[in-house]
Amino acid sequence: MIYLASPYSHPDPAVRAQRFREACRAAAALVQAGRVVFAPVVHSHPLVEFGVPTDWAFWQQTDQRFLEQCDEVVILMLDGWRESVGVEAEIEIARAFGKPTRFLEPSLGDTPGTPTLAHVATEVAR
Repeated sequence: MIYLASPYSHPDPAVRAQRFREACRAAAALVQAGRVVFAPVVHSHPLVEFGVPTDWAFWQQTDQRFLEQCDEVVILMLDGWRESVGVEAEIEIARAFGKPTRFLEPSLGDTPGTPTLAHVATEVAR
């Protein structure tokens, strides 16, 4: 199972919504390529409407449980991924569990299936 990490938290709801759409797009492309994917942003964004917090501190325990179960972590390199407290923590947790950490470029434009799946096989060098 791939754990698809991506930045989410931002004071602007429009930025959070865009990050959600991009995470959905990437998760869909990976699923269509035959991969099993859990994307925490895809799961959690709809819950914000019901008062669930958006920050890493709230989601850390839940996400750590999924990170324990995954086979690898793929970081969706949206704007802000390097500065994201959550993504940074997810990478560290993955490394602590000995999970491979890879990266995926976001799609270009609105063409379905454009995430470059070849990048999933490239190790993140940090």
